[in-house]
Amino acid sequence: MNNESLFRPFQLKSLNIKNRIVMAPMTRSFSPDGVPTANVAAYYRKRAEGEVGLILSEGTVIDRISSSNDASVPHFHGEQALAGWKNVIDGVHQAGGEMGPQLWHMGIMDNHHSGWLPSEPFEGPSGLNRPGFSNGRTMTESDIADTIIAFGKAAADAKRLGFDCLELHGAHDYLIDQFFWEETNKRTDVYGGKTLPERSKFAIEVIKEVRRQVGEDFAIIIRLSQWKPADYSYKLAKTPQEMEAWLNPMADAGVDIFHCSQRRFWEPEFDGSDLNFAGWAKKLTGKATITVGSVGLTGEFLAAFAGESSQPSSLDELIRRMDRGDFDLVAVGRPLLSDPNWVRKIREKDTSDLKGFTKEALAQLVLE
Repeated sequence: MNNESLFRPFQLKSLNIKNRIVMAPMTRSFSPDGVPTANVAAYYRKRAEGEVGLILSEGTVIDRISSSNDASVPHFHGEQALAGWKNVIDGVHQAGGEMGPQLWHMGIMDNHHSGWLPSEPFEGPSGLNRPGFSNGRTMTESDIADTIIAFGKAAADAKRLGFDCLELHGAHDYLIDQFFWEETNKRTDVYGGKTLPERSKFAIEVIKEVRRQVGEDFAIIIRLSQWKPADYSYKLAKTPQEMEAWLNPMADAGVDIFHCSQRRFWEPEFDGSDLNFAGWAKKLTGKATITVGSVGLTGEFLAAFAGESSQPSSLDELIRRMDRGDFDLVAVGRPLLSDPNWVRKIREKDTSDLKGFTKEALAQLVLE
């Protein structure tokens, strides 16, 4: 396996990373009352020491009371939580890595299995999490305006704390994605609409406010998904033309990198081409893209959460697509969750020592 293309440097605005491998954001509920601990800082530092080029944090929620359904998901607001994140980024930098927080609002959610609930109802564009499932309230225009401001404040804090970029979570049926999806956005005001570009107004206003807060030279990433947890085969944009009309306004608003979430990176996005989601996003916008989806492992991540184990798999097809220029960066999730030294082993072609993934890794912060 010639893996040289994975280990070329990448530079864009505030990012200057040593290779093309990104640690994908993965929810880790190890921050009591929303405050990242020393163990969380050690977890990320270990990945930087293991030569990950860019670390994207687990989802960390903005300053809205009902932005989270889990008391142990980290906050990106408040003095204690931000002090915890300062420890995280300082440790990553000391280890020679770069990092961005994934800024998150979950929107309308199922109640958490712990029984914990926020002190106010969940909020979303129309009170819906999926067709026929309502578990919260419809946001007013004032709520929307305050949420946009909260995203901007979190972005400003990310830059102030010394992070190298940030990512907005616009995928997987969380708040921004709930505005995109016609099944969860039934609004009749300016934040609704029959077309995907119309329903993108909320995302575009968030992006513009984030750009205003961080300036022109700070890299902004947005994570998007076509599929929904309630419908794995769903596509927001059903044709390349629809995708272009969806993505280009976000690029114009300030997105530098599109992080294109797929369950399996090798699956084509549209008939007639083997380009995946990231390949199409790069072709249509000219912006840098991150591909993700079962990189380096058999099986896919949703099955992992149901307890399915995975084994190491070849990177040859990934590298073929990267060498062709389909995408710029590669996000890796479960291999790095299980093994902080995965990148180093790939660089050294030490494939005999690669670890598989088991559900037990989800229950701990693996440090060795």
